Amino acid sequence: MNLYSIQAGNFRLDGGAMFGVVPKSIWQKLLPADSNNTIPICARCLLVEDDNKLILIDTGMGDKQSEKFFSYYYLWGEDTLLSSLKKHGFSPDDVTDVFLTHLHFDHCGGGIKKTGEKSFETTFKNATYWSNKKHWDWATSPNIREAASFLSENILPIKKSDQLAFINDKSDGYLSETTLGFDVLVVDGHTEKQMIPIINYKNQKIAFAADLVPTVSHIAIPYITSYDTRPLVSMREKDVFLSFCYENNIFLYFEHDPNIELCALKKTNRGVGFSDKLNLNEL
Repeated sequence: MNLYSIQAGNFRLDGGAMFGVVPKSIWQKLLPADSNNTIPICARCLLVEDDNKLILIDTGMGDKQSEKFFSYYYLWGEDTLLSSLKKHGFSPDDVTDVFLTHLHFDHCGGGIKKTGEKSFETTFKNATYWSNKKHWDWATSPNIREAASFLSENILPIKKSDQLAFINDKSDGYLSETTLGFDVLVVDGHTEKQMIPIINYKNQKIAFAADLVPTVSHIAIPYITSYDTRPLVSMREKDVFLSFCYENNIFLYFEHDPNIELCALKKTNRGVGFSDKLNLNEL
């Protein structure tokens, strides 16, 4: 097995929204805000090369939305999903599976491309796109609070393409085996049935933390984003998750941290915390 860090782009989000009830006087020491109160955010995906499978975990937000849409997110940097794949020697047609932790636009948008004024198709034509039934139903009939994050042009073309498949998860809070060669933890705090892949790589387990722990600055239990639909559930899930990762020596892979790709954990007098900054190529 080989793992590749895929940089699908960078953007900025409101710092207050990213840290919820944590005061700015505290969080700005971790990720300093600019004059618009925004902080840098990465869209870091993960490519898993395993035997005859090439599995892409999440796809970033893509580039098909309007100029007005992107003006809200202050895009920065030169990285794109396709250029990052090419950097590692792969093309979109090589990808056999696209695993979507959840269907918010910054996690699935790159999986669909625009082909006309109102026409769309999958970016990875040879891939199976993986979600789960309960989250799919949640995303395709969105509540008012999350509707702006679930964009029909990112979601419905997957089903139309006949490339959609569902992970058969056991139940919330338990690891489920998949046919993709890694386990999945299902959590509900951020959104209904978000999936957290846990991969065994070179005898080291790595958890793709997605939006359960979006950056290293969100390891502390109370540091929950305002985007989470059930913040108290998020806190409980994160507490259990971090303890599980620490006890089983599982590294965290960060999807949204602009500076840190991977980290180890340690026990502190305040609970589980950051230990060491790592990179995949160091394993």
